[in-house]
Amino acid sequence: MRKVHLLTLLVLCLFALPLAAQDEAAEPTADDITWTCPEGFQGETLNVYNWTTYIGETTISDFEALCGVTVNYDNFDTNEQMVARLRQGNPGYDIVFANEYIIPVMIRQGLVQEIDLANIPNIANIAERWRGLDFDPDNQYTVPYLWGTTGVAYNVDKVGEITSWDDVFNYDGPVAWIADIRTMFPIALRMLGYDPNTTNPDEINAARDYLLERSDNVVAFAEDDGQVMLERGEVDIAIEYSGDVFQLRIDCACDTFSYAIPEEGSIADIANMLVPADAPHPELAQAFMDYILDPAVNAMIVNYTAYATPDQAAIDSGFIPSEFLDNPTITPDAEAMQNLWFLKDIGDAEVYYSDAWDELRILSGR
Repeated sequence: MRKVHLLTLLVLCLFALPLAAQDEAAEPTADDITWTCPEGFQGETLNVYNWTTYIGETTISDFEALCGVTVNYDNFDTNEQMVARLRQGNPGYDIVFANEYIIPVMIRQGLVQEIDLANIPNIANIAERWRGLDFDPDNQYTVPYLWGTTGVAYNVDKVGEITSWDDVFNYDGPVAWIADIRTMFPIALRMLGYDPNTTNPDEINAARDYLLERSDNVVAFAEDDGQVMLERGEVDIAIEYSGDVFQLRIDCACDTFSYAIPEEGSIADIANMLVPADAPHPELAQAFMDYILDPAVNAMIVNYTAYATPDQAAIDSGFIPSEFLDNPTITPDAEAMQNLWFLKDIGDAEVYYSDAWDELRILSGR
């Protein structure tokens, strides 16, 4: 879908500075990749399972060329969909991508295997703040990939300005909510004054009711394509992931669409790479993880997807525009992070959320 890069967006959309004042980051290419593929993988096949719109334009083809391998690349829409696929029996995936809150579930249920960090020396490129997180304190299972936020994408000409979640829930035009349990419910819980990671069934049901009462103008629960509906004019507002929205702005090269993190706060997430328990090619998967953390490779992914990176070497490489790194809407700074929260494992309360979600979908007719 995307035909131009983040640098174009920065020049045309995000900033009003004269062109001469823009920071000219060097656009990396395959020639800038310093990573070398270990020997022994020639002719193998790597099977990858990742979100849509969440990889660089040439990330896969560059890896295939460097290692002499073939990569099969499949997509999912939600963490729950990915986990459900693995629970049914891994169809052959070597590497999967997952957000922080679902990882304890995957570890607890034996869906992933430990990795050997000796095979991933570029793990040293990860900034200290993103290592040893609560869900995997010793990075036995995970390697950080990209991070971002969930917020509000909207048509400026139709809506004006969004500052609060109330602006979204009280809007009388067409709206798309993202079809993700652990996105919509935490937002509603926050608006009700509850812990976004609550395991209390009464609070979860209250969040269901809160959303149901505000669903009249919801035309779709979008499967990670709310930004597409926004672009087509089917909705004026979409609850979406930050990178997807900035990708939309890249496509249109315009000021029609904007992105806001409401004043009440919102969700931050960190995606990670993991190896399924019965992966056919775990060593090749770890080589791919190491490749992803090469500064040029990682910068190309960031510049294409418009998500933030935990890879400090990529940040320091000069390959990512400073306007991107310094924009708190794209890469939240310490102050902005104070108003964001990460999702956590909810354990057995997962069933409460699932039941409440099903009831919301049925009762709302969506």
